[in-house]
Order: sequence, then C-alpha cells, then structure tokens
Amino acid sequence: MVKATATMKTSETGTGKEGASPSQLIDARIEELGDWRGDTLARVRALIRQAEPEVVEEWKWRGVPVWERAGIICTGEAYKSAVKLTFAKGAALEDPSGLFNSSLDGNIRRAIDIHEGDAIDEEALKALIRAAAALNTSAKASRSKK
Repeated sequence: MVKATATMKTSETGTGKEGASPSQLIDARIEELGDWRGDTLARVRALIRQAEPEVVEEWKWRGVPVWERAGIICTGEAYKSAVKLTFAKGAALEDPSGLFNSSLDGNIRRAIDIHEGDAIDEEALKALIRAAAALNTSAKASRSKK
C-alpha cells in the first residue's frame, strides 16, 4: 500500500501563502494577531503610509513587516508585550519628542516599544518616519553622485 502525502508549498516567508504580496502578508499578520497588537500594528502602518506616501511594504526574514523608501525606514514586530518599531538608521535621526525607548545603546538602530494602552504621538511618529525616509534618499543620492 502506498501512502499519499500532501505537501504545502510555502513562500520564502514560511507562511504557506504562495504568491501573496507583502501588503497581503502584513494584512494577514494583523488579522492573525487579533488583539491590541494587531490594532497597534495597523495604526502605525497607517501612520507610516500617511507620513511617507511612496513607502514600499516588504515582508522579510520569515515574517517581519518592513517599510522602505530608498532603504529600510523601519520594521514592525509584534511580541507578547509590545509592538516594536525598529528604525534601521535610528541613531542618526533627531528625536526631539523622545519616541525612541529601546535599543538606545546601539550605534545604528533605535526602536520604539509600544505597549498595550500606550498613546502614540502620531505627529512625532510621522515626523520620525519622514526624517528616516529623507535620510535614506539623501544617502542614496550622495552614493549615486560618487
């Protein structure tokens, strides 16, 4: 007797959603969370899109939402007790509102941990997103001039 086995194709993300766009995968992640973390990730995603309309959504490292413009602006990960926005070049950004509250000792990255019930300073976050995108585009422009 030969046993038939079914296999599920998986994309590079390991989600089993072959052919899904990064935006669709982020939508699915938000829905999958189904709690305050999903709501928070959806809210910061909307703010990122408002702040930087030319942002490109990516899905990297087997399940991490990434927002890019001429390089990574930030990633958005959901943990048990926080939604973490990690800015790839956060140490090079001015943060007059003091949003960065994690990874403060790093030489390059900075992060914002948002916990359940935390208020989001929307204008400050959008300003940080715009600054990160501007840093990326200026760095790309100076590389292309060389």
